[in-house]
Amino acid sequence: MTFIPLTPALFVAPQIRLEAVAAARQHGVTLIINNRPEGESPDQTPGAEIETAARAAGIDYVAIPVGHGGFSQPQVDAMADALAGAEGKILAYCRSGTRSTLLWALARAKCGADPEILSATAAEAGYDLSPIRPLLDMLKGQQ
Repeated sequence: MTFIPLTPALFVAPQIRLEAVAAARQHGVTLIINNRPEGESPDQTPGAEIETAARAAGIDYVAIPVGHGGFSQPQVDAMADALAGAEGKILAYCRSGTRSTLLWALARAKCGADPEILSATAAEAGYDLSPIRPLLDMLKGQQ
């Protein structure tokens, strides 16, 4: 399982399996964020199974599912809260890592982060924020 470092405290990943929970713990992860809706694909490990394994390993777990319809303010708020409340490293996953990265960027912009820096950070990890750039600018402008 490959965890892609987005920041020193945040990894993103495509869909994880149960064995990835132990690997996450070895990386110092203290919170797993599931950004994938249940039943999106027949081969995905159910969130409840990941949550059970995470909690057994001493890792917190939160589900903030994001479908292909886009992002909502409650999702952005929930991600911002999860990021702010974590004490340690975070692993966020979805089907490919893209939605987790986009939601991270929206949450950080809501908290005042510069969209240019967010875009550069995501690009270094192989993700493109251009589809949400207007939203990032809007959220930053609300500060």
